[in-house]
Amino acid sequence: MTEAELIDVAQQTIMVMIKVAAPTLLTGLAVGLLISIFQTLTQIQEQTLTFVPKMLLGFGSMIIFMPFMLNSLIEFWRSVMDKIIAGGG
Repeated sequence: MTEAELIDVAQQTIMVMIKVAAPTLLTGLAVGLLISIFQTLTQIQEQTLTFVPKMLLGFGSMIIFMPFMLNSLIEFWRSVMDKIIAGGG
């Protein structure tokens, strides 16, 4: 495997990692922003108020986006295996 192929695999790895992590992270970001706006408007400064909604919606987004995440990982894994087979033969 040449350096260019290794760099290509590394770039694909980073993109797949971003695609898989983005839905859950963006959900947590949006929920955190909404809760902090709510806390600012109501002047409720309870620190534990943010954890339960973030956890529930984070797990919910993982369940909803799981087919997309698994599909991305499977496609990446197949492309890596194809490169390994092509390089080994």
